[in-house]
Amino acid sequence: MASDLSQIGILARREVEARVIGPIIRAFTNQLGKEKTLEIVNQVIQSLAFESGVLLAKQMGGNRIEDYARGLDAWKAENALKYDVLELTDDTFSFDVKRCRYVDLYRELGMADLGVLLSCNRDFNLIEGFNPRMKLVRTKTIMEGYDRCDFRIMLR
Repeated sequence: MASDLSQIGILARREVEARVIGPIIRAFTNQLGKEKTLEIVNQVIQSLAFESGVLLAKQMGGNRIEDYARGLDAWKAENALKYDVLELTDDTFSFDVKRCRYVDLYRELGMADLGVLLSCNRDFNLIEGFNPRMKLVRTKTIMEGYDRCDFRIMLR
């Protein structure tokens, strides 16, 4: 029986995932090498992200940009994200994340080097799963050391 993970905050989910997958990634890196290990892990995470996007569209009752914007509430729960909306129209959603507790989480776990792989890179496939006509452009993330994450989502 599948459980309803929406009852668990995304920040808490990422912590549980990281505490399990982080040591596994480190062990596989020692055996297979960093490049091969990260390639495999990335493929799995991207597939999961796409499925999460499909599920989010169902939960939101639609896959329009405004539906996605409402869906962000799950990611900002527990003050996990603070962001400024720059534009929200029928075909564009632009916002800058100014504070990200996901970054803090990976640093506290000693996995700052895995944060982009385990968290940030999900965004692209999640959006594609949410609506294949939507595209994310992002040039910087706090996880990579920038002062903000610049999300620019638009219809193709």
